[in-house]
Amino acid sequence: MADALISQPREVLKRYFGYDGFRPNQQQVVDAILQGRDVLAVMPTGAGKSICYQVPAMCLMGYTLVVSPLISLMKDQVNALDAAGVPAGCINSSVSAAGRREAVQGVMDGSVKLLYVSPERLETEEFRDLCANFPPQMIAIDEAHCISQWGHDFRPSYMRLRRFIESLPQRPPVCAFTATATERVRQDILEQLALRDPFTVVASFDRPNLRFSVIRPRERDKDKRLLELLEKHSGESGIIYCSTRKAVEAVYDLLCEKGISAARYHAALPQAERRASQEDFIYDRASVIVATNAFGMGIDKSDVRFVIHYNMPLDLEEYYQEAGRAGRDGEPAECVLLYTPKDVKTAEFMVIRSKDEADLDADTRYEQVQRAQDRLRQMTFYSTTSDCLRGFILKYFGETAPGYCGACGNCETEFEDRDVTEDAQKIISCVYRLQQRGRQLGRAAIVDILRGSKTERITQNGFDTLSTYGLLADESKTHVRFVMEELINREILGVTHGQYPQVVFTQSSGEFLRNGEPFVIKVPKEKPKQGLVKDKRKNGRWVYGDEPVDKDLFQKLREARAHRAAMLGYPAYVVFNDATLADMCRRMPVTREELLEVSGVGEAKAARYGEEFMDIIRTHKEQHGL
Repeated sequence: MADALISQPREVLKRYFGYDGFRPNQQQVVDAILQGRDVLAVMPTGAGKSICYQVPAMCLMGYTLVVSPLISLMKDQVNALDAAGVPAGCINSSVSAAGRREAVQGVMDGSVKLLYVSPERLETEEFRDLCANFPPQMIAIDEAHCISQWGHDFRPSYMRLRRFIESLPQRPPVCAFTATATERVRQDILEQLALRDPFTVVASFDRPNLRFSVIRPRERDKDKRLLELLEKHSGESGIIYCSTRKAVEAVYDLLCEKGISAARYHAALPQAERRASQEDFIYDRASVIVATNAFGMGIDKSDVRFVIHYNMPLDLEEYYQEAGRAGRDGEPAECVLLYTPKDVKTAEFMVIRSKDEADLDADTRYEQVQRAQDRLRQMTFYSTTSDCLRGFILKYFGETAPGYCGACGNCETEFEDRDVTEDAQKIISCVYRLQQRGRQLGRAAIVDILRGSKTERITQNGFDTLSTYGLLADESKTHVRFVMEELINREILGVTHGQYPQVVFTQSSGEFLRNGEPFVIKVPKEKPKQGLVKDKRKNGRWVYGDEPVDKDLFQKLREARAHRAAMLGYPAYVVFNDATLADMCRRMPVTREELLEVSGVGEAKAARYGEEFMDIIRTHKEQHGL
């Protein structure tokens, strides 16, 4: 392997990607690959996983085979590499026959350094023959969590990767990369790929530039809160995730009605419309995309400034992966979950339905449902906790975390302790009285009984004759539901699984009533309403990240970037991302040497775009006497 080196990693990093040094963990992974070792790297979105295999690929003779799950991901990566002067190609169903022949020829004559393919492509006889005659020097497997049935995004085609690797005439280093993987998923990746003494790095899952928050509006106020968030991020690029196609359509219609530039994406749309929506978002023709979780894996758009979850996802792996699409450039971004109790019921229904539709035997189906429900329970705890949200996520992934980060919605909210022991006892007693009558009901019905509702359902079933009927008539529906959720979260009350979950009295419920322990919950203190602030300012200058930059110059550079990208048919961030433009504003380079000092400007980009951007900077400096 050492004999095959054609250049040094740091030279490649600076020349092609424009960075003076590696980020944490990148150097160790690159060194391990160049030493011929297998690698398992678990690094959060935005930590620079692709650099870990792209740099070694440029250092080695021959080509590197990159296995990627989505066509859109391959296209984005190849565009970005092309812009950086790195010879890359891809073979998938969207590439024309001529394009596929060109990529194959590039492998054969050595002009392609990275070849991106889908896992399904590895099973074709034609591709196997190519690899038998021209074996790759390295195999990089992106989104490796897709290989694990314990994960949230299992792809059966990934299960056959091991067979392909074993069929090669000489086994190259095999490197698996993923952003979200629990200990169990990591172990599964190791076993399924049969990695040999791999160098393993599990980077911190912490994304300091992301601000996490959970907003718990009343169901009827959810759209209002969504529009407030969009007003706050007006003109910025963002993603709104919904759990169902119906919700996507409703939110999309709302945004269009309000004149917000939006696109939509879900599996029921024709493929051509999905592709158009994705491109509208990537190329900044639509500032916001409303989508189900069918959208986004591998989307490399670096300037997403916010991700809003309109509904609660099914698990924290899915949530963190989707939220992590914000702020890939390392600049500040916001991740907001709009949670209402109705989301839990919808999520439980979706878990059952997805397993019913899967081709599984009864035992496997039962086991998978149990796993999914356990993950959903943790997601619900996250959505309702008053503890540090960043800490909750990090602990979920097995990482030690402080109890206070100071920069999430909960840490920034002032809470007060409230003793709700009597209310908790009344709720538990209501569940017990119902079970004495042989009845179990869902959350909403129990709230109605306790608040003395006179609906037909309550009176016809005789629930108004219960001794607990109307005991909490003076409390709001939100308060009763909040206390009940906390009883469930602390496992004092139980909940049945299934399409229609019901609240049940358990042994812990009885112990709670007998022991008479105080039940104290944290609730947010009321705050006076404040106006929304679109831009942060410091001494009259716009703050991008931690340092102020010249907002006028930044906007001029963005406009030039958009024009250049449109001419080339690239997304704007492929030319230069926002973090690079911000660094230009700080350094204001006017010579090629100065430009190459800007983070993210390599030799190819300096040669292609440098004069245009430096001219803008020169003119700006002259106009303002800088």
